[in-house]
Amino acid sequence: MNYSSTFIPTLREVPADAVIASHRLMFRAGMLRKLANGLFAYLPLGFRSFRKVERIIREEMDAIGALEIKPTVVVPGEIWKESGRWDAMGDEMLRAKNRLGGDFVISPTAEEAFTAIVRDELSSYRQLPLTLYQINTKYRDEIRPRYGVMRGREFVMKDAYSWNRDEESLDKVYRAMGGAYRRIFKRCGLTVISVKADSGAMGGSGSEEFMVESEIGDNTLILCKCCDYAANVEKAGCKPDFSPRPSPGFAGSAAAETPPYEKIDTPEVKTIEELCAFIKNSDGSSAGTREFIKTLIYRALNVEIDLSAAPGCAKLERKNPAGEAPQSKGAAVYPEAFFAVAIRGDLDVNEVKLAAALKAGEVGLASDSDVVRLTGAPVGFAGPVGLVSLPVILDHSVTGMSDAITGALAKDLHYRHVAYGRDFEGWMIEDLRTVKAGDRCPLCGGELYEKKGNELGHIFKLGYKYTRSMNVSYLDENGKTCIPTMGSYGIGLDRTLASVIEEHHDDSGIVWPVSLAPYHVIIIPVKYDGAAKAASDKLTAELERAGIEVLLDDRGERPGVKFNDADLLGIPWRVVIGDKGLSQSSPQVELKRRSEKENRMIALDKAAAELAGKIKEELAELDG
Repeated sequence: MNYSSTFIPTLREVPADAVIASHRLMFRAGMLRKLANGLFAYLPLGFRSFRKVERIIREEMDAIGALEIKPTVVVPGEIWKESGRWDAMGDEMLRAKNRLGGDFVISPTAEEAFTAIVRDELSSYRQLPLTLYQINTKYRDEIRPRYGVMRGREFVMKDAYSWNRDEESLDKVYRAMGGAYRRIFKRCGLTVISVKADSGAMGGSGSEEFMVESEIGDNTLILCKCCDYAANVEKAGCKPDFSPRPSPGFAGSAAAETPPYEKIDTPEVKTIEELCAFIKNSDGSSAGTREFIKTLIYRALNVEIDLSAAPGCAKLERKNPAGEAPQSKGAAVYPEAFFAVAIRGDLDVNEVKLAAALKAGEVGLASDSDVVRLTGAPVGFAGPVGLVSLPVILDHSVTGMSDAITGALAKDLHYRHVAYGRDFEGWMIEDLRTVKAGDRCPLCGGELYEKKGNELGHIFKLGYKYTRSMNVSYLDENGKTCIPTMGSYGIGLDRTLASVIEEHHDDSGIVWPVSLAPYHVIIIPVKYDGAAKAASDKLTAELERAGIEVLLDDRGERPGVKFNDADLLGIPWRVVIGDKGLSQSSPQVELKRRSEKENRMIALDKAAAELAGKIKEELAELDG
């Protein structure tokens, strides 16, 4: 391709809103242009690289037996109402009505569409396992789109979904997808961190995210310095830094040596910090945050666990996901419920873990008025002792406390000498703490540290969340009606491409891995006429016959402009052809790899073979 025949509108100035490297460079290199906030158009150069990401993903999906389909982007609102996500997705989902008043959705994700398609076609166990995928456009009405295509409103994703007879079959597909994802990102030249993750609104059990380290990452990653443990902070666990007791009141309990709990006046003292300063130990020192039990009141929506035996929940309204009266306790959904969560004073509640424990659509702190109504005390004075109006959920840290301070369910009063098992118990005991840097690894005990990261891919074991709510079934070999279990597997193509640039660039521009470069080689004649033109055309033709993609800079620009543009575009190999090299007895050209500073001279008649060999070698290494 001749430079003069393509459309590469490079920029010397950086767009004002471009604060990360990929956003700046994609605009400066003429890859991308903005149509509106969060909406971007790929220009020819950018689209060539985008298609290469797409091709790699398609090859790896096909290699593990996934079958590509092409659903619509606009889908009926009815199927979202079936799944129960019509309201749950919130304002990010762009809704529309047609001329007949029907509800439609501009797809933010595709579980409903794929499930509806399979539901109408699935009849026999012989059709399973089945894995379908698409590479298609999505739209999410982000409140604050930013960082170019890293977080745009419209984007392209590869979505794959599997339908399986049982957990063993699902696990096999899940592991195959994980392997395919690792190959995809390796072929794209990306260094990814695989982390355990929360399934969130997607539902399901197993979940793994593929992250790239990023200063502007939306996710906090928890990693171990001594082993390969890695998790999103929403899912991360740690080794206990206390001695939990297996059951209340067991023989030898430290509670037996603790004085009976007593009330203490704490006027105008509500926060943990204020309590630490106010309460003194016997030696006159201030109490530490680890001596307190912090009790928070949470409101949860669409809770999917059986609360019929929980304190304070006997009269709650219950319904199943479709809205009718529940057929069994296990099918119950509570539209709204309140809980008390107790955790050691120096720790924070991880609300994602809490939502997962309750199988709730959403959790958040209760309002001040709800706290007073439910506990009889202002905010800051709740505690687990004597609290019978709410189910009490304990973090594991509380089970190691035998001489604690906690709220006394009355204004300006606290209890001291409180012991778990003797003075209170929990309706549920869960890992609810937010893990942070300095905590100990749950696998090896090593020190944990934090990194910021951006998610590129996510694989889920969805289970029966969509197949049950949308009535998907098949007949097994005995003619029995069964419900398949599902997996969901996504990759963001735009974010993947941007992340490659984030990892591969320098002060002069992009430094493409050869697998995603818009062209493999750029040929720059110092002046495109005479012998230099003939040599440039000849070398271009030889490389193209060898399957190498070439951009020939035939513009009438000064050499310095051409060199700067070549560095900005990031094309992996540069060949400079000038009269001085061609005038020698054995004509030579200058060869330079974009990622290296040094160049070297090579015989013109050997240049095509050497370049083709090196490029194919680099591609094979990435593919390996």
